[in-house]
Amino acid sequence: MPTSASAAGSVPAAPMTAIRFILVFGIISALMDMVYEGARSVTGPFLGALGASALLVSVVTGAGEAVALVLRLVFGRLADRPGLRWALAISGYALTAVSVPLLGITDALWIACLLVLAERLGKAVRSPAKDTMLAEAGSALGQGKAFALHEALDQVGALLGPLLVGVALALSGSYGPGFLLLAVPGLAAMLILFRLRRRVPDPAVYEAADASPATALPAPGGPGPASVKAVPMPRQYWLYAAFSSLTMFGYATFGLLSFHLVATGLLPPAVVPVLYAAAMGVDAVAALASGWLFDRVGLKVLLVLPVLAAAVPWLGFSNNTALAVTGVLVWGAAMGVQESTMRAGVAGLAPAARRGSAYGMFTACYGLAWLAGSFLIGVLYEYSIPALAITVTAVQAAALVIFAVVRPHAVRPGLQSSGNEPS
Repeated sequence: MPTSASAAGSVPAAPMTAIRFILVFGIISALMDMVYEGARSVTGPFLGALGASALLVSVVTGAGEAVALVLRLVFGRLADRPGLRWALAISGYALTAVSVPLLGITDALWIACLLVLAERLGKAVRSPAKDTMLAEAGSALGQGKAFALHEALDQVGALLGPLLVGVALALSGSYGPGFLLLAVPGLAAMLILFRLRRRVPDPAVYEAADASPATALPAPGGPGPASVKAVPMPRQYWLYAAFSSLTMFGYATFGLLSFHLVATGLLPPAVVPVLYAAAMGVDAVAALASGWLFDRVGLKVLLVLPVLAAAVPWLGFSNNTALAVTGVLVWGAAMGVQESTMRAGVAGLAPAARRGSAYGMFTACYGLAWLAGSFLIGVLYEYSIPALAITVTAVQAAALVIFAVVRPHAVRPGLQSSGNEPS
């Protein structure tokens, strides 16, 4: 039976609508966000309580983001194989669901650091496969709307998880009970994930149903893996990756921001997760707004990202509580733009057959940049906060110049590249 709209005009029937698939996947992500965002909301002060310095907190949390991003280069290639996508998604979610509760039973700094990295490894394993399946389901809905909707649902969990940890920390006076409680949403997410896998074993059916001659899936007996690898990434894709990498090089982690809040006495430890939850609420609103704008004006919406990132150190690392809290909320807005619209941009710039690799290479580029930037920001934090803020502002200004000069945004929203010429 043909799997392309251009072949005999017949496609397999989807077992559920694309919007329902995205919503259910969003619920899974919301539950798992309760787990890892709940943990991330206190990672900085938690490691500090175990004896970590500001530099170590910045490096470990930056390394965690790098692990979550750079290793997608490997798992992105694996995600190009449709038969492996669900296995990668399930394995990655399971690793996060196990590693976070284990933080609740350790008091050794080195073990805690390894578990933080293990949780981020889980994100690296699952994300390219998850993003590819969401891109398939979003082919008819609109990539900006699909990723924005998913990100908004993510943030429901990102809001509830930190609140749960904050309540547990306030009641118990220690971090352990909060980490252990996060095992509950992790188990629920895994159960729903297995059920969704049974209902929709091949999400490519959504893209097949909406295929055009330019984007249709290859028919059985058509081009195989070798020809897929031969399709090059367009020039605009690499220009976009360069801009995004420079932006993330000058982007502080919440681990260091939260460490600063507690170390300087601006906020008590139990309030930090509540502030993180508020930042995730801002994240959700920013994700929806930027996703909606992306479908209308394209990647030009990302012009706001360097501006937001440059404001974070001036506000977030101040010794004034109101300014520091504002800085964290601005950080949340930048995360919303970064996590939704940046991913949607990749879907429009990369050949459809290589989306898994495209997400992997893209996140590897800016993950390495984020790791290097986290080390620099950690060193500057211990040396001089004004120097840190000036350096980050200069980096983000350079990113804006690149965006204006090389014009990676010169692509129409939703345009799919053939891989033979720039989009």
